[in-house]
Amino acid sequence: MPRTAPTALPELVSYLEGLPEPHILFDRRYRIVAANAAYRRQFAPTGTVVGRTCHAVSHGIDVPCDQAGESCPLARARESGQRERVLHLHHTPQGESYVNIELVPLADAQGEHAWFIEKMEPLSLAQGQPSAEGLIGRAPAFQQMLELVARVGPSNASVLLLGESGTGKELVAQAVHAASRRAGKPLVVADCASLTETLFESELFGHERGAFTGATHARPGLAEAADGGTLFLDEVGDIPLPMQVKLLRLLESGTFRRVGSTELRRADLRIVSATHRDLKAMVADGRFRQDLYHRLATFPIVLPPLRARSADIPLLAQALLARVAPHPRMTLARSALARLQQHRFPGNVRELRNVLERAALLCDGDRIEAGHVERALAIDAGGASTEIGAPDLRARLHAHAGSRAALARELGISERTLYRKLRALGAPDGR
Repeated sequence: MPRTAPTALPELVSYLEGLPEPHILFDRRYRIVAANAAYRRQFAPTGTVVGRTCHAVSHGIDVPCDQAGESCPLARARESGQRERVLHLHHTPQGESYVNIELVPLADAQGEHAWFIEKMEPLSLAQGQPSAEGLIGRAPAFQQMLELVARVGPSNASVLLLGESGTGKELVAQAVHAASRRAGKPLVVADCASLTETLFESELFGHERGAFTGATHARPGLAEAADGGTLFLDEVGDIPLPMQVKLLRLLESGTFRRVGSTELRRADLRIVSATHRDLKAMVADGRFRQDLYHRLATFPIVLPPLRARSADIPLLAQALLARVAPHPRMTLARSALARLQQHRFPGNVRELRNVLERAALLCDGDRIEAGHVERALAIDAGGASTEIGAPDLRARLHAHAGSRAALARELGISERTLYRKLRALGAPDGR
């Protein structure tokens, strides 16, 4: 049993002990006076925490969080006089993990905040260490973004993800869905960049048999497939203007009609959308509906470019290398990591992955050196490491005899980005 708090609080300690979520109780000097069974199981299975400070247990530091560059919920609660929520990286038996903290101040008989209850909710959406999947990072810009994801995830608010290509918008959309009450239902992706105006309506809403040439049978659309779950509209800025009003109707009323049908159907959806475009500028130019923008942007989240979180490159590089070159297991020399951190990565995490895959192919041993990274960057001197211009792309297009997917890999960009560039060059259907 944990050491109990002062005699004035035995009922509170007993109450916390029965809660299923990890909770601790500590005083104004940050000393833990009680930890419930759920906390002991998850965060201290082999040791005691009572009598130690919360910052020593959670972070291994001997000063409060706000004196070590982190946000301290206790300090914030003292200022506001109310409950506070923060996102922290905590020490756990499995390593450092992200934890959502909710702190409630309790007043004593004199009305002073004497006690604080801290509830901890492990956040599986991201890792602060190399991981086989999911979001990875520790940099302040990454943590600020992740805190917004954790806050909006449990709600039903529409989320708009903004950021450059390659910053991981689809991964963040998956994290938003996983944090929601809809996590047990589908997350359906609509790739708006690859859908022409004639295809968009049919793909999103479905069609009836005979609705158009080739419609030999009725087919449900993505909205129906996502019923009860989340519909992710990737590159929403590419939706044709005439289709935007039909999407707006779906968002406002939850209703739609299949192509070729008069029957009104309903879908219970949570909308997450993403774009690398400046939607506000598109609204000002009349290329994007203002009412649709405000429906989509209930809760906008900006994803930081990799150059704004270069401290995360070693973590990301280790994780990505294990994914692109699992056999044999390769490592990165310190000099190779230093060279990666010097590069600005305009293609962001996607470009980092491509560079690592090239470096692994150029390396005959099991350790990638700075020279391998240099060669991998030089190979792509006209690709993802610089903006691909129209003349360069035309030359590569004429010289390439393979598939669109192969050309995208060669250029170090996604198929969606390639499709947009080809369409901008006037290639029919982006091909």
